[in-house]
Amino acid sequence: MGTSLLSHLKANFKRYLEKIDRDVTPSAGKSYPYNKCAQSQLAGPVHNLGGGGVDVDDGIQWMINQVRGGDNSDQKVNVLVVRASGNDNYNELIYRMRGVNYVKTLIVKNRQEANRNDIFDQVRNAGVIFFAGGDQCEYIRHWKNTKLEAAIKSVYDKGGAVGGTSAGAMIQSEFVYDSCACEESIETWEALSDPYRNITFTYNFFQWKYLKRTVIDTHFDERKRMGRIMVFIARQIQDGISTDALGIAISEQTSLLVDKNGMAKVVGKGAVYFVLGDHPPQVCQPGQPLTYHEYKIWRLIRGETFNLKHPPSTGYYFRSVKRGKFDRDPY
Repeated sequence: MGTSLLSHLKANFKRYLEKIDRDVTPSAGKSYPYNKCAQSQLAGPVHNLGGGGVDVDDGIQWMINQVRGGDNSDQKVNVLVVRASGNDNYNELIYRMRGVNYVKTLIVKNRQEANRNDIFDQVRNAGVIFFAGGDQCEYIRHWKNTKLEAAIKSVYDKGGAVGGTSAGAMIQSEFVYDSCACEESIETWEALSDPYRNITFTYNFFQWKYLKRTVIDTHFDERKRMGRIMVFIARQIQDGISTDALGIAISEQTSLLVDKNGMAKVVGKGAVYFVLGDHPPQVCQPGQPLTYHEYKIWRLIRGETFNLKHPPSTGYYFRSVKRGKFDRDPY
C-alpha cells in the first residue's frame, strides 16, 4: 500500500513538472485585479493555439487585437487566464500588451469551483480566454459540463477569443486525447504498437466552428509525436466517430492563429503539421500494430497559412505506417 501510494505521488509530481513548469513559461510579476468594465462588441471569434514551451507573445497580442477590432483600435478588452493549478505569472506579461483593460488568472481546481456563480460571471464578462498549459485530463474532469464551460462558450459566441498552450490548446479540438487512462502521456512507439492501450478520448467538450473533426497535439517536433497523432486520427475513423479526421500538430515556441473566417497562420520558431486521414485504416485493433496507408501531411512554417474552412487539395506529401513503422521519415 505504501509503495503504491509513493509511486502515485511520484508520478503526479513528475506530471506536474513536465506539464506545468515546462509547458508554461510566463514572466513573473504582480497580479492585476478583476474589475467590471464593460466591453463593446467583439470582432471574433478567433483562436491562438500554442505548442508549449516558451509562449509566442505575438500570438497572444494578435488574439487581443483581433477581438478588439484591429491593431489601432481604441477598444480595450478583459482577459482571463484559466488553469487548474500553478500561478498567476501570466498577468504582468498580458497586462503590458496593447488593448488590455484588465487581466486575471482563475485557478479552478475542481467541479465545485467550476460551478461557482462568481466564476461564471467573471468568465462571461471577459473578451479573451487563455488556457495555460497543464494536464488536459484535469481540465476535462474539472470543467466539462459545468458553468465554467458554458461561460467560455458564451465568450466565443459573442465574438471573443479562446486560446491556450500545450494541454490548453489540446482541449480545444473536437476529438481530445485526454491522457486519462494512465499517469504518463503516451509515446509514439507505444501508440503505434497498440492503438488502444492507454489511449482514450473525450468528446463534446468544446466544439468550435473551424476545429470540428480535428485532434490537436503539441510539443510536436521536440517529442517526435507524429506516430501518436496518426494513431489518434486512425482511432476516430476505426471507432466510427468520423469518416475523416484532421490532426493539428504544433511544435514548441510556435502558435497557430485561427481567424474568424477559418484561416490559420503559423507564428513562432517551429513548424505546424496538418495530418489528414480520409479513409479507414488497414489495421487498427487492440494489441496489434497500426497499419494505415497514405496519410496526407502539410508542413507549415512561420507566415504560412492553411484554410480550415476549405482545406487545400495540393501541397501535401504522403506517409504510411506499416505494422507500426513509418515507411519514410514523416517529418
